[in-house]
Amino acid sequence: MRRSRTRGHSAGKPYARGLHVVALFEGAKGLLVLVVGFELLSFIHKDIHEAAVRLVEHLHFNPASHYPRIFLDLTERINDARLWSMAVAAAMYSAVRMVEAVGLWLRKAWAEWFAILTGGMYIPVEIFEVARRATWPRVTVLVVNFAVVSYLLFVLIRSRKGAR
Repeated sequence: MRRSRTRGHSAGKPYARGLHVVALFEGAKGLLVLVVGFELLSFIHKDIHEAAVRLVEHLHFNPASHYPRIFLDLTERINDARLWSMAVAAAMYSAVRMVEAVGLWLRKAWAEWFAILTGGMYIPVEIFEVARRATWPRVTVLVVNFAVVSYLLFVLIRSRKGAR
């Protein structure tokens, strides 16, 4: 008897909802980055630094303070070629996230392994960042990422035990 590469409905059903939530989360990340990539293309042949200055002013940030200054300095060095490169990188990242999301939605084991690998590789960096300076956004990202990776490991381990 040949084993299916997709989790059987009876064996994987308890985890299907959780995998669908993770798939939607990964798909949303991919869509967000795709939108940002297209938005980057809208600045081709335009003064991105001037747009950044207007954004900082609109948000009522002090342009001389640390983070707005870093942002404004960065925009001075961006040219059309870099915008294209960033947009292409965003499209590639988005494509990977979408493939992962579809694989997770269909409960493919390769997608679970891939999501564990891609999510798990950020955990040491996130721990370092929280240890360096704990902020709510950093702690939240670490906790959510750790929870997703832990859940996927749990699903893989349980499904492997059920396949025996």
